[in-house]
Amino acid sequence: MKNNAQSMETVAAGDSFFNYCLWEYPPLTPPLGKFKAVNLLYHSFEVGQAHDNAFRIVQLIRESFGVGNTVWGVKLLDGSLKWEFYIYDYRRRMRERSIARFMNVIAPLASCSVPVNDNPHYFMFSVDIDNELLSGARDLDELHMYVGNVGSTVSSGISYSVTKAGNRLENLYYFFKPSEHRDDIIGKICCSGFLNASRIELDSILWPELAECSTICLANKQHNDCIYFSGITVDQLLFAMTRLKYPPEIVSFIRENSANLDHLRYDFGIDYTLENGRMAAVKSGYYGTF
Repeated sequence: MKNNAQSMETVAAGDSFFNYCLWEYPPLTPPLGKFKAVNLLYHSFEVGQAHDNAFRIVQLIRESFGVGNTVWGVKLLDGSLKWEFYIYDYRRRMRERSIARFMNVIAPLASCSVPVNDNPHYFMFSVDIDNELLSGARDLDELHMYVGNVGSTVSSGISYSVTKAGNRLENLYYFFKPSEHRDDIIGKICCSGFLNASRIELDSILWPELAECSTICLANKQHNDCIYFSGITVDQLLFAMTRLKYPPEIVSFIRENSANLDHLRYDFGIDYTLENGRMAAVKSGYYGTF
């Protein structure tokens, strides 16, 4: 992908902007003619040497679910890029974007061995995308299903791994507004089942450089905790990517095109364990929509 406007999808009049929860937000700067978030996904396909069907599967999903209705995540794990797609429909059982429909959409490229059950009141599901799936070397054998967490005093949810072996609890997550819930954020971080020291170096987890954002999501997973900074600027995104040593091609592409990306709010997540009270990043990722 050439980093010039001719090869990019650009914002048109009337376009809307959504974060990784598919919640709408106003652009930070006048957006007309600037780059859409999908360009970052396409660029990551090239840097990560994704199978050609990566572009095709995006096209199929857009044709069925509409442009801008699907969230993508680009993950950095063990030095390699991975992808995950998130399909939202907050109408729950009145949904139109269902698991069954999604399986039909991607059927030309990937077969599925996950039993389809659209009875749960899920509002989102996600699938991991890799070259083995895109090339047909493996079936889609797992998806992740998200349901609400009724009774929580803040926005919250629960996710399950869904396979032919059954459903397995994966994580609990909670959303906080930094301007209103700082004490709760700190308390939640400190209530970690992975704490292996008498104290936590809070700034190693709640990065001051990212803490000024729209929302902070904290998740408890099976093998680690996770923090998501939502609604950050392109400069904050570049800071996070540089700190966690993202591929130079990714960082330079965003930096060189920052004037065409400064209207977007970004979401950045870090899966981490604790080593002597400090964050040790296991996986991280950034998000957008297509």
